Amino acid sequence: MSSKPKLYYFDGRGKMESIRWLLAAAGVEFEEEFLETRDQYEKLLQGGSLLFQQVPMVEIDGMRMVQTRAILSYIAAKYNLYGKDLKERALIDMYVGGTDDLMGFILIFPFLSAEDKEKQHAFIVQKATSRYFPVYEKVLKDHGQDFLVGNTFSWADVHLLEAILMVEEKKSDVLSGFPQLQAFKARISSIPAIKKFLEPGSQRKPVPDDKYVETVRRVLCMYYDVKAN
Repeated sequence: MSSKPKLYYFDGRGKMESIRWLLAAAGVEFEEEFLETRDQYEKLLQGGSLLFQQVPMVEIDGMRMVQTRAILSYIAAKYNLYGKDLKERALIDMYVGGTDDLMGFILIFPFLSAEDKEKQHAFIVQKATSRYFPVYEKVLKDHGQDFLVGNTFSWADVHLLEAILMVEEKKSDVLSGFPQLQAFKARISSIPAIKKFLEPGSQRKPVPDDKYVETVRRVLCMYYDVKAN
């Protein structure tokens, strides 16, 4: 295995994007192998690399890890982005879990029909502004600190910034009623490792396009339509 983590996924966001974000936030260089054909995927399956027959898969520290949450938890703990004690870790898990729920609404968006996309767009913005962003706005206001947990940069901050930027791609002024989150976005975006990841030419992936959707459907044999929430 390479000394650098190696990521196996499609050349697009999907569930791997949060892993890219967290590695980048930790300042860790990584390699990627993009799945473009069904044969590549079958080879991983036949080789026993995909424990539950699915990607993302990451080679790291002599392990072949699957299950996105397990991979993220490992990276966060390894690079001191997971709090200083159990209570802080519990808070990070809570905030990451909530952000995951919001991001899940966005991850399915590229795979929807044109009609469902219109509905899902409104649904995403409504959920972000009425259910999720108010929580983080209150947390930051109540404790008056720069970061979500323990006044220390953590996985929770990385995940929230990723989610904010994803929702802003749907509605650019979505943070207009959230001054704490506006300041949070500016702070986290200015952290050197994050700033580098946000620059052109990084391994951050663009908004999923038709080519990405077609590749995923072909490799995974997805012959069904994803349904909106």
